[in-house]
Amino acid sequence: MARTELGAGLLTRLQALPTSGARAVEVFTTDEGTFLGVPQLARDVPGEAPYMNGGDSDIEAPIYRWQDGRFVEHEALPLPGGEDLEYFEIDGRRFLAVAGIRTGKGPYDLDTDAVLYERIAGAWVPLQSFPVFGAKQWTAFSFDSRHFLGLSQGVVVDGVEPKHPRESCLFEWNGERFVPFQTFNGKWGYNFAFVSFGGEHYLAYADHVSGSSVNRWNGEKFIPLQTFEENGGRAFRFFEADGALWMLHANLLKHTTLYRFDGAQFVGTQMLGGPGGRELCLIDGKEGRYLVRVCFITGTPKAPVVVPQSEIFRWRDGCFELVGDFATSAATDAASFVDDGQRYLVVSNSLSEEIRFRTDSTLYRFNG
Repeated sequence: MARTELGAGLLTRLQALPTSGARAVEVFTTDEGTFLGVPQLARDVPGEAPYMNGGDSDIEAPIYRWQDGRFVEHEALPLPGGEDLEYFEIDGRRFLAVAGIRTGKGPYDLDTDAVLYERIAGAWVPLQSFPVFGAKQWTAFSFDSRHFLGLSQGVVVDGVEPKHPRESCLFEWNGERFVPFQTFNGKWGYNFAFVSFGGEHYLAYADHVSGSSVNRWNGEKFIPLQTFEENGGRAFRFFEADGALWMLHANLLKHTTLYRFDGAQFVGTQMLGGPGGRELCLIDGKEGRYLVRVCFITGTPKAPVVVPQSEIFRWRDGCFELVGDFATSAATDAASFVDDGQRYLVVSNSLSEEIRFRTDSTLYRFNG
């Protein structure tokens, strides 16, 4: 069977979501239902020349509700320059952390405030505000009855000096709010990923210009275990298979790499795809484990080339086998969820081929 035919067989397109510069997709389920949050970077400004870092960033993040097999508009949160939403729960309390990279319509301000909301009486109520600089992603994780929020942030722009803290960092929950816990050396953070394996705790950190790293918990804090010096770090994902711990690392400038942990280091075992990989979504389907490699752009921010497809791999015999690709448009994220026994996939698209923000994101039925 041809690769494109098999790729088409794995996904059935169900719904187009009218997003603008979508940067992430966050699916979460509460006693109120299943929801989809979509942070948006910007909307197009009439008459403005195409520029992926232009536009009007004073925009909101729509939150859709799942209803009768599709997403319907439900509510929205103010989120200028939206990059991420992270849903998590602590002791039955429901939280949504949001992050935006900037405010304004040009010139832009990279010193912003990230907000932690709590769901109270059917509304998202601001609980805490964090001064941030070039904020990208929140990552919530817990172990040993401790709860952490990782903030990936920072950017290097000529002539811009941050007023807010610029380092990526961890905050810890003290029972009422998150307090500073640990900072990481890095100037352009994108992503944290956490895993517990073999009685140890590991935290990976992706950075665009300062090198990425895997860190191990020493009982008091996370200390470096292994570093990856190349530029372009975007995302990490961990998973277990065949009794071993595996790690995927997406590098926007090179390729995505599969690593296997040998007990001391993560050893590279496979290279997946080429430049443009931005995010990774692992799916446990009916037919096995799949990987969606979300592809964004190549080139530079001033001269970007939109990658027109993302890829689907299937886990087989200790490696990922490419089984299909599907049309996307500067895709930024993917999220999978199950409803009534059927698995679905949502993908955020951020730019059109003409470098315009107004680009639909897509809901698919996943058939694997």
